[in-house]
Amino acid sequence: MNGQAEDASVELTRVTVDGAGAWGTQLACLLSARAETTLWAREPEVVASIERGRENEQFLPGFPLPTRLRVTNDLADAIAAAELVVFAVPAQHLRSLVESIDVSAPLVLNVAKGLEEGTCMRMSEVLADALPRRDRSTIGVLSGPNLAREIAAGQPAATCVAFPGSGGAGWVQELLMSPALRVYTSGDVVGCEIGGALKNVIAIAAGVADGLGYGTNTKAALITRGLAELARLGTAAGGQPLTFLGLSGNGDLVATCSSPQSRNYRLGQQLAQGRSPQEVLASQSAVVEGATTAPVAVELAARLNVEVPIARSVVALLRGERTAPELVTQLMGREGKAEFAGLGAPTA
Repeated sequence: MNGQAEDASVELTRVTVDGAGAWGTQLACLLSARAETTLWAREPEVVASIERGRENEQFLPGFPLPTRLRVTNDLADAIAAAELVVFAVPAQHLRSLVESIDVSAPLVLNVAKGLEEGTCMRMSEVLADALPRRDRSTIGVLSGPNLAREIAAGQPAATCVAFPGSGGAGWVQELLMSPALRVYTSGDVVGCEIGGALKNVIAIAAGVADGLGYGTNTKAALITRGLAELARLGTAAGGQPLTFLGLSGNGDLVATCSSPQSRNYRLGQQLAQGRSPQEVLASQSAVVEGATTAPVAVELAARLNVEVPIARSVVALLRGERTAPELVTQLMGREGKAEFAGLGAPTA
């Protein structure tokens, strides 16, 4: 129970989910079907809401939670006997949370999608840095087109779990598989994390396009070029090219760029309508990860010498340096290029 690599005989019977947002809550519900599960909420009112009416009224209203799911705001108590700890807190809060506790569970899994400000670290890198004695093969990521309310409603969905080790992904897959959720495994943690982080940035741009009244051609072009952008950055960071065609890349990108349930998409829509970023972000009850990730992704791209024009445009919009129509003109006026330039493919 010290974070060292375990053999295939390990059984994950006690799980803790740290973070009671919509996705953290729904994951805890799914996990509770096969393991003794505790959900930790930072907010006492969320704990009270669940204990009172078996519903997370603040973050996942309208969906009853199973009575078998335990909820607490005592973090030390929540993780004390856990064999799997799932971190479902905003990306910028992960390090401080992890450094405040003693994580001895055999496996840890992050589900937040972002890059850390100041370091440009992916979330698994943050976990490894904050838990220096932990075997990296025990640190995984869950990523895919996973809108929490749809999964809570029992609508069919799929996701991807990635660990660098041979066993972790399979164990989590077994815990999460259900009639409405197919779980696929991967060994490409880097690719899954870059795809999940950058798709939030592209989703802001997709919301802008819809907010400006553009149609299907624009959306298709934006998603496709956004996929090229995250694939360029992801492969430069060490990810595998095929990962970006999968659930954590193209799948998550399509869902987040198309759904009004996406906070990043809604932010883009409202920016296109002339609202200020500060006004929109201040009105949100939950974190809009893409707004924080965008400048970090641009910084990481500069370090890796990768072009990310859509992400750069989103940053300019968030900083008030350009209006949405100006950015459309700028993107459409860029120098002509081969479609797969920067992706290691023939350029002719």
